[in-house]
Amino acid sequence: MQSYPKIEQVDLPPSSRLSSSYGHADFADAFSVDLSETAADDAASLARHAFAKQPEWIAMLLKLRDILVLPFGLKRAVDLQTKQASADERISLFCVFERHDDEVVLGENDRHLDFRVSVLVQPASHGRPRRLIMTTLVFYNRPLGQAYIALIAPFHRMVVRATLDRAQQLGWPTA
Repeated sequence: MQSYPKIEQVDLPPSSRLSSSYGHADFADAFSVDLSETAADDAASLARHAFAKQPEWIAMLLKLRDILVLPFGLKRAVDLQTKQASADERISLFCVFERHDDEVVLGENDRHLDFRVSVLVQPASHGRPRRLIMTTLVFYNRPLGQAYIALIAPFHRMVVRATLDRAQQLGWPTA
């Protein structure tokens, strides 16, 4: 398994617009990475960049997931990819729930669970550069949601780390 030393698991950011939901979430985590000085300031641009062209192993995991959830009637990634929506309504597979300069809130609602992903640009402070923080909150709608997260949580963390690592390696173009 690949290690991502530049990616840190961090506390849930109090400045996120999701912070009022932290106490209601059944699952929550947050990871961060330093941004270069030339990185875009706009969270939506950074989110589009971070989720674009995921590694093949992530695509394979999504295909496997689509096969496994089919009997349960859950939304499949392939359905979300082909969903007709304007660029303003979706970033990659995710529905855009909120868009601000410093944060974009993405997610999806399904039968088994609802989830939100915050992509937050945290300003430089205390000698640290600006940071990109990805926070995930999950809310179970039924017991299947809890079982689902128990199975995918390790993969979720790998995907988030790989997404942040890939984005950092690309040098973060300016908007």
